[in-house]
Amino acid sequence: MRYRYSAAAPLMLATLLAAPAHAQDAASFPSKPVRVLLGIAPGGATDIQARLFSQKLAENLRQQFIVENRPSADGAVAMGMVAKAAPDGYNLLAVTATLTIPHSASMNLPDPIKDFAPVSHVSRAPLLLVVHPSVPAKSVRELILLAKSRPGKMNFGGSPTGSIIQLATLWFFSLAGVNATYVPYSGTGPSSTALSGGHVDAAMGSVISIGHHVKSGRLRALGVTYAQRSRMWPDLPAIAEQGVPGFEYIAFHGWVAPAGTPAAIVNKLSAEIARVAKLPELADKLKDDGAEPVGSTPEQFRQLIAAEVPRWKKVVQDAGIKID
Repeated sequence: MRYRYSAAAPLMLATLLAAPAHAQDAASFPSKPVRVLLGIAPGGATDIQARLFSQKLAENLRQQFIVENRPSADGAVAMGMVAKAAPDGYNLLAVTATLTIPHSASMNLPDPIKDFAPVSHVSRAPLLLVVHPSVPAKSVRELILLAKSRPGKMNFGGSPTGSIIQLATLWFFSLAGVNATYVPYSGTGPSSTALSGGHVDAAMGSVISIGHHVKSGRLRALGVTYAQRSRMWPDLPAIAEQGVPGFEYIAFHGWVAPAGTPAAIVNKLSAEIARVAKLPELADKLKDDGAEPVGSTPEQFRQLIAAEVPRWKKVVQDAGIKID
């Protein structure tokens, strides 16, 4: 048997050996189903969005993206599973701003910055600040003046203690300089019902939970929590431009991977998410939840998470809240 020598063969072999393993992995990624974990029950806005993006990614990358719900207190189970998973891109976590809330040390949750590799800020949405029609305030400025004239007597409804809606509301109290009472309910549904029934005066809530009450006239919207006006609510001023400068809250939905996931794989996932985010049909579907697609780079999402963590830490410390 004769062997034919090729001068190019050693060069080709050397090139393959020199190529980083993660670069070769990224080229073939994904070669098996990708699992996307959520720490919440099915049916919510984050769950719906995770499934929309997963479906489009599966079509584009010709591999399954399987959404798996692991509901638990503050998503602790899902967070722990992904933080401890192999950093190979096949276990992802769909997160919200809850990721950045400081919990009690006893919960032993993963660190949002150290234990995860940001992939993409997938979508964003504002909260709406709304009041019951019986409240004589037609703007945020008027609401603040009213609250200051009734220290401790105005009630703001919202989600349970330790929720991001509670923290956003308390932060609004702090920046606006008002003394009001926060009334926690078991969720945004009961909170919206209580507000529309006049049991509390005001609340912050997601578009999906209270937007229909605003459109029907059962509630009056005064502002959005974006720093500027929302494209979906262009006639509604931002809270920040109504006497509360510096106030901004973005209800974000993003994806992270375990820390140590090769940058080439993270970048590939991020680029594909950005492609999906530009699809007009996906934007139309997100609009029903009051959200809009983003599709950021990993670095942009890392900066968002890094900015949110100290913000909520200060709010929790100032309010003396213990989040278990």
